Amino acid sequence: MTDTRRHKYVEHVPTQTISLFFSGIAPVRSTDQSYPFSVNRNFFYLSGIDQENAVLMMIKGAKETQTLLFINKPDPQKALWDGETLSFEDAAKTASLSESDVRDIETLDETLNGLFSSGRKAIHGLIDTVYIDLSRQKSTSPKTVAEHFATTLKDRYPHLQIKPSQGILATLRMVKDAQEIETIKRAIRVTRDGLINIMTMLEEGMHEYEAEAVFNYILNKNRMRPGFETIAASGKNATVLHYVSNDSKIQKGDCVLFDLGAEHNQYNADITRVFPASGTFTKRQKEIYNVVLEANKKTIEWVKAGISYKAFLDYGKQILIDGAKRLGLIKEDAEISRYYYHSLGHYLGLDVHDVGDVTKPIPEGAVLTVEPGLYIAEEGIGIRIEDDILITKDGAINLSEDIPKETKDIEEIMKKQ
Repeated sequence: MTDTRRHKYVEHVPTQTISLFFSGIAPVRSTDQSYPFSVNRNFFYLSGIDQENAVLMMIKGAKETQTLLFINKPDPQKALWDGETLSFEDAAKTASLSESDVRDIETLDETLNGLFSSGRKAIHGLIDTVYIDLSRQKSTSPKTVAEHFATTLKDRYPHLQIKPSQGILATLRMVKDAQEIETIKRAIRVTRDGLINIMTMLEEGMHEYEAEAVFNYILNKNRMRPGFETIAASGKNATVLHYVSNDSKIQKGDCVLFDLGAEHNQYNADITRVFPASGTFTKRQKEIYNVVLEANKKTIEWVKAGISYKAFLDYGKQILIDGAKRLGLIKEDAEISRYYYHSLGHYLGLDVHDVGDVTKPIPEGAVLTVEPGLYIAEEGIGIRIEDDILITKDGAINLSEDIPKETKDIEEIMKKQ
């Protein structure tokens, strides 16, 4: 699949250009330890390689296109301490390349020098533009390996134009191929197992972090990790959108909101469910829950390819507005912001909040979350119900439909604990 993705990417860049993608390097944590390595998602999307200090190069020349992968040469001595790295042969198989196209990372500069020399013009033409993934999670985040390399490249070759490639990848990654969909579905299945485990063990008086540990056990059993920090929020804590301390004791009568997801082969599930710690929803909890459930279910039934992202957001929001009026929470539409203060959903994939162009209609093959919510701090109730859906031309397929969300189903499972 990675060779198909590279082919699609190359179609979006001009001839006589080079594109460089960097896997990244784990940041230093202390004198003798680094943080866990997390591969750059665009690099992984195009290569399938999950290894630090690697570079993917795509050359779109005047006469031919060439792809090269640069990785660390296996070091038997270093392997005694940190484990083996990919051989050139294994890297070639993973990335769908010939072994001759996999090279020692130490030869990267030499290869670039050759490509920019006058002697290579006959093969690729005059290369004067380099595309580099210059995306950064936050403006305050440290510069990435790619950004540092772009600065070095510009200093070394002042005539070069450095252009960003992340916009092209954001558009391509909006549409998932069959392999990506199956990987997401696997992450969702394990997330389901974790939530079922929580339901069978949840009880009043336990701490939120104990419920989180019940979920993590299932992930560990399946050799997966959380795709993001788990939210296990009881009572009023559930009205805080990014509550992750998970250190409160679950009180009698509390509902507990779980926003969580497994990560499988870099792809994420993102599911939210709300369970009554007692095993039974109160009348008021059920009234609020059913309004949110209505917004969740009706939106999934309505959305399809070609609908604008804004229309998607507005559709579910209006259902929440109408429901909040029935509940006696608001009288005017604008008042909904007191009880609903996030968007209805987002793209999902290699990133939990995946890249995509929200100014364009939702495309066929996109994976979205649908996560309406109501948060009533004065009543100590926060409800959010989130599913992961695959967009088709005729509608949507709920990839997480096997995760219980009807109140009667939740209560039935919890009775068996």
